[in-house]
Amino acid sequence: MEWRDQGAVLAVRRHGESAAIVELFTEAHGRHAGVVRGGAGRRMAPLLQPGAQLEVTWRARLEDHLGAYAVEPLKSRADLMSDRVALAGLNAVTALLHFSLPERAPHPVLYRRTISVLDMLGRSELWPLAYLRWEMALLEELGFGLDLSACAVTGTRDDLAYVSPKSGRAVSAEGAGEWAERLLPLPPEMLGAGDGARENVLAGLGITGHFLARWLAPALGDRPLPEARARLVDMLGRTT
Repeated sequence: MEWRDQGAVLAVRRHGESAAIVELFTEAHGRHAGVVRGGAGRRMAPLLQPGAQLEVTWRARLEDHLGAYAVEPLKSRADLMSDRVALAGLNAVTALLHFSLPERAPHPVLYRRTISVLDMLGRSELWPLAYLRWEMALLEELGFGLDLSACAVTGTRDDLAYVSPKSGRAVSAEGAGEWAERLLPLPPEMLGAGDGARENVLAGLGITGHFLARWLAPALGDRPLPEARARLVDMLGRTT
């Protein structure tokens, strides 16, 4: 069995004396692991850091075997080590993908969005907004998408101001009425508008975080969300 693909490193763990088991998010083969011989060595280890983009060839005797990777570096993203907040964003992306994606199930659209966000980290002031929309896309891809198309109460598409914490549907200011305090404030950035103001991004991350914990985590055995996500939200909150 053999295939060639590109992917971003999600996680690495030592295997034996000098090898490493490397988990990638690949374009055509989803979250997929393989052994990299020498991957724990001095020459290879710096190339296999989370977020690094690789071109890989995977080989195994049978399809369901762990198999081995031959890797060629494409982009290291090591420059993010000097930007603590952007590095926290990278760690949140890789940790959430490791946490949530089923093994060997392709998600090509999410893969392309992931690479786009990773490329923005530390290079664009709008990367926190791109990250928020990436979390929305992650929920959508895994079957837990929010319905922000119209008010759940009145059916209007105008003046959408809240999200129901139970249904994940948008609610207008008129439709919310006396229940407004029990709803989650909806920032315009989640509707494709707004300028990416940090307080709005944080409000949006409060919404996506709510549904990651309420919907996604229980479907995966009720495991807690990765701490890397909470660290990112905390850092973004302290840099407003």
